[in-house]
Amino acid sequence: MNLKEEIVDVWIVDTDRFPDDLSKFSSILTDSEVKRSQRFKFEKDRRLNILARSALRTLSGNYLKVPANAINISLGEFDKPFFPEHPDFSFNVSHSGTCILLAFFRKSIVGVDVELVKEDFNPMELALNFFSAQEIDMLRKLNKKDRHLAFYRIWTRKEAFIKAEGSGLSFPLNQFTVSLEEKAQLLATGWDANEHELWHLKSFEPLKGYVGALAVKSKVADVNFYHWRG
Repeated sequence: MNLKEEIVDVWIVDTDRFPDDLSKFSSILTDSEVKRSQRFKFEKDRRLNILARSALRTLSGNYLKVPANAINISLGEFDKPFFPEHPDFSFNVSHSGTCILLAFFRKSIVGVDVELVKEDFNPMELALNFFSAQEIDMLRKLNKKDRHLAFYRIWTRKEAFIKAEGSGLSFPLNQFTVSLEEKAQLLATGWDANEHELWHLKSFEPLKGYVGALAVKSKVADVNFYHWRG
């Protein structure tokens, strides 16, 4: 597989489509990765971890022309993973429910987030704690029945942005604003009036009932979506 500059590849994994026996997938993991998967209390979490790591190694190996089990994956500040031998190759992984997303990009940083849509919470209550004043105002103006989906659009866009930026949830979520509409945009940041011009954001539905978002600090010509089935 080849990954051209200015093209983002997003891979979708539906863990429900995989067999109960995951030995084929765990066989390419390192000993430490296997031990980590065994520490999960629930089987669904163990499956998610094995498949996410296996997909990352398999796909990255195909892109980089390196054996999947030979790829060195390190953790940077705030535990963002990266390939130390391939600094020009950026990737990010997210998972929720039975959905895993993996994004790959050359030249610049990339972040991805996915969330299973739930409606058993008050979106305004969470927004008041995490969103910018402009985002809260946009959400408040919606009908109550539309707020949950809008909340997830904002949340996944913000999460993808901070994951790309590399600071994790230590980053002040209320210090930047993303769009609420279907078209994803970084509207403003509190630290640089021109920062929003550097970013490409995109929202999508990877699986039914899920909201996904992508953030790339670069010009993007296209985003390709694929399904990984092992």
